[in-house]
Amino acid sequence: MSITLDAPAKINLFLRVLAKEDSGYHGIETLFCRISLADSLTVGQVDSKGVTLTTEGEECGPAAENLATRAAQMVLDATGNRIGVSLHLVKNIPAKAGLGGGSSDAAAALDGVNQLMGNPVPRHELLQLGSKLGADVPFFLSGASLALGWDRGDRLFRLPALPTAPALLLIPPVGVSTADAYKWVDATRADAGRRGALALDLDALQSWGSIGRMAGNDFEGAVFGRQPSVREAFEKLVSTQPLVCRLSGSGSALFAIYRTAGDREDAKMRLGKKFGRVIAVETT
Repeated sequence: MSITLDAPAKINLFLRVLAKEDSGYHGIETLFCRISLADSLTVGQVDSKGVTLTTEGEECGPAAENLATRAAQMVLDATGNRIGVSLHLVKNIPAKAGLGGGSSDAAAALDGVNQLMGNPVPRHELLQLGSKLGADVPFFLSGASLALGWDRGDRLFRLPALPTAPALLLIPPVGVSTADAYKWVDATRADAGRRGALALDLDALQSWGSIGRMAGNDFEGAVFGRQPSVREAFEKLVSTQPLVCRLSGSGSALFAIYRTAGDREDAKMRLGKKFGRVIAVETT
């Protein structure tokens, strides 16, 4: 018996980095949005105990360190390690790009192993397990298309989905680790917790135009200052006149959202291959 699930990528329509806590983590405020680019995870039951992982596609590091492996083992541990599971992961989401690929794989593993066993772990407990793996994992587990996230990103408020829109991802030839990105933010400002007032209402989150006016990402200044190729790619992407254009997460992926599929195709042709890989996607 096996189960196959999609593990979609996300973009951050806005992202504010707040103060560094005593624990070493930072508070954030963000607007998560799912997109159509996705990994695929097949979960199967095997005779041997524990978790085995095979992969194809994008590089995702050693199996023992993979978040999907750790997530699957968490469910087995929570249910008495009664079975063993095999994971086969088809990677389409680039790593170190701020698109949440590893977190989405972990969410799919938590859900898939739980389904395989007859859903013995309640949904609220799966969310708690997910929060231990990464700040983005609860968003993917929630099933939301659009959600406000705060604290470490694991406190969520689901929002009505925005209209599906054509978008481009621009993946520069350099990656950015999340840990490095936070260090760079800390190095560039001493008062990360002192932010201006922000008041949101539902109307401001129901159209791409209004979101474009508030969009921003606190990682951009730090990442662009240390990765000139990412800054150059961003400037070129902005010149294609999208509704929204930002760095996603801690980078290095950039995204742009357009009014029409024709606008997106024109932008893709203008970008060419000079600035990195360009992937056409849709928001979901």
